[in-house]
Amino acid sequence: MMQRDEVYMKKALELAKIAAKQGEVPVGAIVVKKSTGEIIGRGFNRREYGRSPLTHAEIIAIDEASKRLGGWRLIDCELFVTLEPCPMCAGAVINSRIERVVFGAYDQKAGSCGSVTNLFELPYNHKPELVGGLLESECAGILSEFFKQLRQTKKTEV
Repeated sequence: MMQRDEVYMKKALELAKIAAKQGEVPVGAIVVKKSTGEIIGRGFNRREYGRSPLTHAEIIAIDEASKRLGGWRLIDCELFVTLEPCPMCAGAVINSRIERVVFGAYDQKAGSCGSVTNLFELPYNHKPELVGGLLESECAGILSEFFKQLRQTKKTEV
């Protein structure tokens, strides 16, 4: 399972790199149909571009997967995301019935799958399986580098 998971996380990392090139916080996400291994949803952060707090990588990927399957229940689906989901995205996972979430880097400021809280442990009607820390150093590294460059850019603008 681990090798398979790494393949999908690397695809999510590719999306995170696209986000970084566009000046977005580099987070990438994919939704995979477990039974076929097909990627049915892709997303990367678009908050700056869309000027919306709703356009997180996970929300975009979940929305695309729902449209592709023709319904809001993402049964037999997994989410791979480079950063631990925030409360909004964890809520979207619960509401979409995604069966399994695999994330890379932990988010000590907003992570809602173990870092700040774990929404999946609360008595909601759906509890996805959770795997954290897959390819953590690569996922955290792209975020660290992005914010380092952002700070350097801001220093030169002053």
